[in-house]
Amino acid sequence: MSDPGRARRRRPRVRAVAAAAALTLVAPMAAACGSGEDGGTPTINLYHPPEQNMQRVVDDCNAQAGGRYKIVYRVLPRQADDQRVQMVRRLAAQDTGMDVLGLDVTWTQEFASAGWIREWTGQDRAEVERGTLAGPLETARYEDKLYGAPKNTNVQLLWYRKDLVAQPPKTWDQMISAAQELKQQGKPHQVLTMGAQYEGLVVLYNTLAESAGGKILSDDGKQAVMDAGTVRALEQLQRFATSGVASPSFSNATEDPVRLEFQSGDGAFQVNWPFVYPAMQEANPELAKQVGWARVPGIDENTPSKVTIGGANMAVSAYSEHPEESFEAARCLRNEKNQKFSAINDGVPPTIERVYDEPEMAEAYPMRDVIVEQLKEPAVRPLTPAYQSISTVMSALLSPPSAIRPEQTAGELRDAIADALESKGVLP
Repeated sequence: MSDPGRARRRRPRVRAVAAAAALTLVAPMAAACGSGEDGGTPTINLYHPPEQNMQRVVDDCNAQAGGRYKIVYRVLPRQADDQRVQMVRRLAAQDTGMDVLGLDVTWTQEFASAGWIREWTGQDRAEVERGTLAGPLETARYEDKLYGAPKNTNVQLLWYRKDLVAQPPKTWDQMISAAQELKQQGKPHQVLTMGAQYEGLVVLYNTLAESAGGKILSDDGKQAVMDAGTVRALEQLQRFATSGVASPSFSNATEDPVRLEFQSGDGAFQVNWPFVYPAMQEANPELAKQVGWARVPGIDENTPSKVTIGGANMAVSAYSEHPEESFEAARCLRNEKNQKFSAINDGVPPTIERVYDEPEMAEAYPMRDVIVEQLKEPAVRPLTPAYQSISTVMSALLSPPSAIRPEQTAGELRDAIADALESKGVLP
């Protein structure tokens, strides 16, 4: 997710090496593991990232199961890269002790291509697709088949100071100009967002590229393209980095430091995830009264931006000994009732559109109309099993953004992405 808690990802290795290491490290453990039975009741092991109130969702689904099975919540590590390492190792070892998996949206294609997760078919698939927003659904597909059930999504917003700016800018150039005027007036002026060498920088660039109508990969995900739109995005990113209104820490900035810097009153604009809203309400309520939100700026004034989405998909392990119960459990964990509960209590935006219309959502998500607007026409990160490798080389070549040379960097990205698609080289 490059959204909070999921931003630092594992640096990928060549698949064969990773699989071999996984088998060596995990095979003895896998032999001892399994989806255990408790007095004849199947245990459905849910491996999911930490969520403060996830156990209450699990309890609700266990009550609905009526004793036919019992879901046990196995909490994954907090960092996304550690989550992925644990799941990859165990799945490569064909561990039967994993049933339902909470996957970052960028992992679904990789796990599907490796044969580690099961396809959603028939009534299970129909129930997942009914009412689910198109963007999150796209992240759950591989080769026109559904391999995940979108549990929650996420999308960045533009946060701006209403006491400094009359109207939110529609383009990055407008935002830069407004910030430069504020700087000349000696007012808070910085444009704050994530520019460190990690997934957050890839998310920022992907948003710019998609907003410029650019293509990083071909439609089938098998070839590097890096067309004129992606070059425009590189120009925009470099122009912002050298504009004098980015934070001095831009090239090292990640989500929470960006939030804190804006919260301290230094910034006029912030591009960040919705988690900043409740944090600001608590930490600086006076400033929060002056903060508005809008769609992330685009490249052209007459073309709305396309903003990169994050989130999690529920998948069923190919090695689960209880696939039927696992699919039922996954459907329950991400159903409309539980998505609303998790949205309000854990701050994870729903993937089912009608949940946003619930009255209780108005207080938790006053910016919900903008979130839904962006989710209906989102930018999705390149959909390919090689995404982890591609993300690693992209973040390296984009960093620091001030050193970007648009045409040259586009060519370097094209070559590096092409190599990553063919699994050339051993990436750190």
